[in-house]
Amino acid sequence: MTHERELVSPVELCLPDGRLNPAAVGWSRRPLHTANLRGWGRTKRWEYWGIVTPEHIVGLVASSLDYAGVHGVYVLERATGREISTDVVVPLARGAVLPALSGAGDVSARGGGLAIRISQRPDGTTINATAGEVRLNVEVPLPAGHESLGVVVPWSSRRFQYTVKDVGRPVRGTLTVASRVHEIGGPDAFAVLDHGRGKWPYAARWNWAAGAAAGRAIQLSGKWTDGTGVTENGLFVDGRLHKIGEELRWDYDRADWLRPWRISGERVEARFQPFHEKIARTNLAVVASETHQCFGHFTGWALADDGARISLDGLVGWAEEARNRW
Repeated sequence: MTHERELVSPVELCLPDGRLNPAAVGWSRRPLHTANLRGWGRTKRWEYWGIVTPEHIVGLVASSLDYAGVHGVYVLERATGREISTDVVVPLARGAVLPALSGAGDVSARGGGLAIRISQRPDGTTINATAGEVRLNVEVPLPAGHESLGVVVPWSSRRFQYTVKDVGRPVRGTLTVASRVHEIGGPDAFAVLDHGRGKWPYAARWNWAAGAAAGRAIQLSGKWTDGTGVTENGLFVDGRLHKIGEELRWDYDRADWLRPWRISGERVEARFQPFHEKIARTNLAVVASETHQCFGHFTGWALADDGARISLDGLVGWAEEARNRW
């Protein structure tokens, strides 16, 4: 178990010289950190939105990795397993706009026939994306009292990451694929945000799992936070965050990613059964990445802050392993 500090007031991520601000280390229930990152040196900024509906799973990313902007739009047709994917690399991340504060300002990225624009307001977020035959136009409201999980992970004073995981947001709008319009909305549709800002080590590996259903959501993480004294795990019940301060055990088969996964600890016993595997690989010699993101169903339980056992049965989402040299 860890003993992590909850932050309740706005704070800057970095000191004036660019090092990590010690006062920024901890976790929060809403975005409080201004990511005042300076200069190069493996500086990473990204916005990732995942959207789950009964018919589709959509992922979009706008990012700046110092030397390049890496942007993408992905659609999975759940009934057929068909994947539609557009990925572009823009040298030096030209034109990418990624604000310093999560939930405020506009995000934009463009290149290679792909365009992403995300408008963030106090009451919610508007997402518009075009890529080939795909058009996404959705609203992601921010319900009153809804909480997210913000965490600063301190590897050192010069290597650190700020992340916001916002799981189980309502979403409504349209997804157009090859001129066919699909309505998005209702209790079985939800959105997940991964907002990231930081300065990373050259080699990194992580696990991430997120899932939601009406009134419940789970956010689980591993490997990249190990040994830092900080974790990125939380249970959400009716929009309220129950922070899980422990390093979890991840068990899965790297030879068969579609076999069941198990994620466990003192407060979590989660089983994850994949129904689809998305594979993403990049190998540019010095820069390389490999991600196995599996979509599927959760079962099991997690303990709320008062000890109540909350069922994870019926949650839909994903679990992944990512390995990067960047």
